[in-house]
Amino acid sequence: MWNRIEEILSGFKPLFSRASAYAWLVVIVIGLMIRSDKLGLTSVIRDLALRPETYEPMLHFFRSDAWDLERVRSKWAEIVGEKFPLFEKAGHCFLVGDGTKQAKEGRHMPGVKKLAQESETQSKPEYLYGHHWGCVGSLIGGEKSLSCVLLSARIHDGLQATKDWDGSAVSGDSHVVEMIRDGCKTAQALPKDSLYLLDRYFPTVPALRELALQNAANTRKVDLIARMKRSAVAYREAPETRPGQRGRKPRKGEKVRLADLFETERASFRTKRIWLYGKKQPVRYYAVDLLWGQGLYRKLRFVLAEYDGKRVIFISTNLSLHPSSIIRFYGYRFRIEGAFRTFKLDLGGMAYHFWTKAAPRLNHFRKKDAPDALSAVMSARERGRILKTVRATEMYALLCSISMGILQTLSVEFPLSSFAPFLRYQRTPPKDKPSEANLMVILRSRISLLLASHAQNEIPRLIRRLQMDFSFADSEKTA
Repeated sequence: MWNRIEEILSGFKPLFSRASAYAWLVVIVIGLMIRSDKLGLTSVIRDLALRPETYEPMLHFFRSDAWDLERVRSKWAEIVGEKFPLFEKAGHCFLVGDGTKQAKEGRHMPGVKKLAQESETQSKPEYLYGHHWGCVGSLIGGEKSLSCVLLSARIHDGLQATKDWDGSAVSGDSHVVEMIRDGCKTAQALPKDSLYLLDRYFPTVPALRELALQNAANTRKVDLIARMKRSAVAYREAPETRPGQRGRKPRKGEKVRLADLFETERASFRTKRIWLYGKKQPVRYYAVDLLWGQGLYRKLRFVLAEYDGKRVIFISTNLSLHPSSIIRFYGYRFRIEGAFRTFKLDLGGMAYHFWTKAAPRLNHFRKKDAPDALSAVMSARERGRILKTVRATEMYALLCSISMGILQTLSVEFPLSSFAPFLRYQRTPPKDKPSEANLMVILRSRISLLLASHAQNEIPRLIRRLQMDFSFADSEKTA
């Protein structure tokens, strides 16, 4: 198992010109995998028994110029595509995307803004102040034991004022368009074309335009499978024009209210038992190819489904997929919700505290039409400090994603019997694989033994150096 961890992390080594930067990445990732609390980076020092004076250099790593965020993010997607057991169906890999909002109270955190909370959970407030993240993950494992490995996590809102700053990676586009762009970019690291699973918030005309642009520019193609709002309308094919008929050829035909098809086409519905949300259940469905999008009029496959007392409309940009496959594939999307839960609660992926006084103080009473406070920052030095803080925040989320991804692949690749003697008590024990939280407990309890029994491996050597009385810099001088 330790050799497998080292094999994965060694893939990042070519990205760093200095050995110390790579060493810090390795130590932080291992520390995030085993830490027992989410009280900042001090938890890494405590659970790895590092010397207290390593705290400042560890913080400095996140704002260092020794690494490039986009290269590290791309390399992580490449490693997952090459070394992880990707889930494949119908000749495609599977990407899952969604946004998540994290409340933050830091008055000098760049990107914090007032956000509407669309969740249907009544316990959540209507509005919150925080960061709006866009995340893309890839599915690994078998159909009955899927895991979603997060490959990309970026702040998508609140930073539009920085798009023209030197060194900024912000495009200024909407969250929906950014999600399409991130998914298509991530798909280039996978070995096959991808099916991109998104919820009903994302099928928009700008999103489909961006998808067409990305597919035209990239080698790996991406097709979208998503839910559609019940209020949506589509159009039939434009009727044939008569010979000699004057005027422009129509782009669309008769308008169709999709929700009405549940009644008007009831006799055309078919019934099939489909594996959906962890169980096989009877589903009635009807499929039709229609034009959709005001001014776009792109042909999409619409699948109307009835199951478990619900009526749902799915869409696919891939017109060759069978309707039952579209329904089944969309059911995999909820895996990213489980990934978010593990990412936040077990890995502490949103427990970051990066801030800078160069960022204007957050104003809770700013009017909606008032200019963004970041637009008033004119100093090149202060702009650089703000961008470094954003970069550090996204790097922290990426390292947590790497830590969680390693735990997920260990859970999938190693048999449950190999972990059984070390699993903690659970009222409902795992049947197929241990959870990420269980693996964290196992690794934390056995980290000392692993370090001792694999003393010649690179990762134990890097950790032991920080437990002794010399640093990475000292080791580089003597090498």
